[in-house]
Amino acid sequence: MSRIQAVLFDLDGTLVDSARDFIAIIQAMRNEQGLAPLNQEQTAGFRQVVSQGAQAMVNYGFNLAPDDAQAALLKLDFLQRYQTQFAQHSTLFAGMPEVLQFLEKMQVPWGVATNKPALFAEPLMQALQLDQRCAALLCPEHVEKSKPAPDMLYKAAEQLALSPEKIVYIGDDLRDIQAAQAADMPSIAVTYGYHAASDNPQLWGANQVVASPEALLNLLEQVICGC
Repeated sequence: MSRIQAVLFDLDGTLVDSARDFIAIIQAMRNEQGLAPLNQEQTAGFRQVVSQGAQAMVNYGFNLAPDDAQAALLKLDFLQRYQTQFAQHSTLFAGMPEVLQFLEKMQVPWGVATNKPALFAEPLMQALQLDQRCAALLCPEHVEKSKPAPDMLYKAAEQLALSPEKIVYIGDDLRDIQAAQAADMPSIAVTYGYHAASDNPQLWGANQVVASPEALLNLLEQVICGC
């Protein structure tokens, strides 16, 4: 990667560990139905489907087939709860505060491009006190097509007044890397996020792959200032 002048993050599973709130909601819903809570192994499996969206999380949480008659109603209940419980347990991934502090110290603008609807993404950013720090927040409502289409990344580059090749996009899902490739934007895949165990980020075609926010910080130091 050549010298980078801005950084874009995917939100869930890359910048923010939001699965904690999703799991808490599913556990509460299961409890109300008289079901045992998801155990540790099931919870670990749940984190692997977060990137697939609310319906996938509900289906996993209740062991439902995609065409189960309960699925749509449970998804609606899940999303309604999430509207008021979106930041009770969500935090930046450990090591991410240091990443953001480094970028801000170097006066490198950073932003977010996420498939999470603005209805949820904007208040989450506000609750984590990130909304005034980020230079751009792109959600599906802001573009014609969401990831893996490159629309969000093009729009973010426009807002940052930079060409895509001067920005690096960081994500935990294949769609993130596909969007970056389509936008001719360098990319970094992270392996600590919410992708399925069967996925191999090493095969996604990202420019770099890192296993932790600490490794990401080391890489960004190299590509931003040669530290």
